Order: sequence, then structure tokens, then C-alpha cells
Amino acid sequence: MAVYRSVDAKTPAVLVVPGPVTQDAVAGLCARTRALLAGGTARTVVCDVAGIGPPGLAAVDLLARLELTARRAGGRIRLRDPDPALRSLLRFVGLGIQVEGEAEEREPALGVEEEVEPGQPAV
Repeated sequence: MAVYRSVDAKTPAVLVVPGPVTQDAVAGLCARTRALLAGGTARTVVCDVAGIGPPGLAAVDLLARLELTARRAGGRIRLRDPDPALRSLLRFVGLGIQVEGEAEEREPALGVEEEVEPGQPAV
């Protein structure tokens, strides 16, 4: 399992989550997440889940626990390279975990401009 510390406040630490997910690995991954947030200035841990294996309840449980651990430490997690089926499963169970490259909730995507009707004043 690879862990990369952040170099500065703008570069988040990266935690590579190996697959398949087992209950034995959950405590260790949570401890690593806690340590990454405590040891650096970054407030986000990027979880590389490309190798997590087939999505299932064990993966959902792990990611929910990692998010809870990060929030308790004053940070967040962000997913890197999640399988589309894992993203669907997370949405289905109501976990709104951020995914790298997506706009956060309530934030417009970069480069998007709203169209106005002709004759309306600019805001």
C-alpha cells in the first residue's frame, strides 16, 4: 500500500487503496488517513481507488469510514479513478464523496457561462 505525503498546502496527500477490500485493512487505512491529515498542512487526502476491485458493500463501508475519519481530523477525502459502478453505488447509498476532476456541490464547473436573454441587464 503506497502513501504519498503532500509537499505543500495545495498538494494533497495520496493514499493508494489496494483491492480487494477486507475488514482487516479498514483500521490501518483509517489510521493512515488520520496520520496524513495530522502530519501535513493539506486538508484533503486523495484516495486512489483504481485497484480497489469490484465495487461492493465492503468498498462502500471502507470509503464511508475513511470520509468519517478525515472529517473528524478536520479534512476530507477525494477519490481518484473510481470505477463507474462504484460511483453509482456510492450515489445509491447517499455518500457524496468528492471525485477528482469534478466540481464540488453547489459550485459551477469551470468555464461554464450562463446564457441571458437579449435585452436583460448584466448582473
